[in-house]
Amino acid sequence: MSRGLYIKRMIVALMLCLGTMSVYPQAKRALLVGISDYPQESEGAWSPIHGANDVKLIYPTLKRQGFEITKLCNKVAEAKKIREELAELIESCKQNDTIYLHFSCHGQPVEDFDGDEGDGWDESIVPYDAQKHYREGFYVGENHITDDELHRYLHDIRIKVGPHGFVYVVLDACHAGSSYRGENTDDKIYTRGTNKGFSSSNKLFAPRIDKRGTLKVEKVDAMSDVCILEACRAYQVNCEICEDDNYFGSLSYYVNATLTQTSLSESLEWTEEVRKSMESDIRLVRQNLVIESSE
Repeated sequence: MSRGLYIKRMIVALMLCLGTMSVYPQAKRALLVGISDYPQESEGAWSPIHGANDVKLIYPTLKRQGFEITKLCNKVAEAKKIREELAELIESCKQNDTIYLHFSCHGQPVEDFDGDEGDGWDESIVPYDAQKHYREGFYVGENHITDDELHRYLHDIRIKVGPHGFVYVVLDACHAGSSYRGENTDDKIYTRGTNKGFSSSNKLFAPRIDKRGTLKVEKVDAMSDVCILEACRAYQVNCEICEDDNYFGSLSYYVNATLTQTSLSESLEWTEEVRKSMESDIRLVRQNLVIESSE
C-alpha cells in the first residue's frame, strides 16, 4: 500500500470517528435547585434553611468536571420555573448524555389520590412558592412537585439519553421533620421537611418504616440507568451540618466532598464513598442515606 493511500484511509477513518461523536455528543448537563429563604408572610411558613449554600458549594465542583449547569435558588426556584427547566432539559438532552439533578429544599408528604402508594402518601419537594397547608379555594397543592411527577420527568430524560447515558438525582430534603439530633452540639439545629402531611382531609402522616439502605428501580433496555441519592429514610430527620461557620445539607456536603476527589461517572463506587462519609459523621448517627439505582 502506498503511503498516500494509507494516509487517505486514516483520514477517512478519523472523519467517520468524528462523525459518530457528533451524533452521540456525551454532554454533561446539570440542574441545581437550592432554597434557603422561603416566604415568611403566610401563616405556618416554611422555616429558613440553607439549600442555596448547597448549590454554591457544588456548582464549581461540577463546572470543573465539564457540566453545563442551570441553577435555581431561592425565589427563582418557584414550581413553574423548576418545571420549565426540567422540560427544557428533556428537550435539549441527547443520546449518551450524563444528567445530574440536585434538589436542596424542604420536603413534605402529600396525601396520595391515585392509589399508587402503599402507605397512602406521595413524597414531594417543596418549591419556593409551595404552601405548607391545604386551604380550599386558596392553595390545594399545585406547587408541590410529587415523586409521581418527578418520576415522569426522569422517565422522559432516561429515554432521551438512552442506554449509554446516565442520570443522577440528589434529594437533600426529607419528609419527617423534627428538632431531634443524635448528638448534643453547640450548633443551631436546622432540619429539612415537616412531619405534617399535606392533606385535604386532615389525614395524619405516619411514615412507613423501611430500613433498607439500597433499593432497585426499573431497568428498561431503551432507558439509561439512574441513581437517586436521598438524604435519609422516610421516617428520619435530615439535619444540616455546620462546616467553617456555614450550614449545608449533610448529603450535599458529602457529595461535594467526594466529587472533589473523583469524577462523576456511571460507576456507583463514588456513591458508596458518600455513604461511608455520612456513616462516620457522629452528627448523623440517626440519619441513613438511601440509594436507589437501576444497576
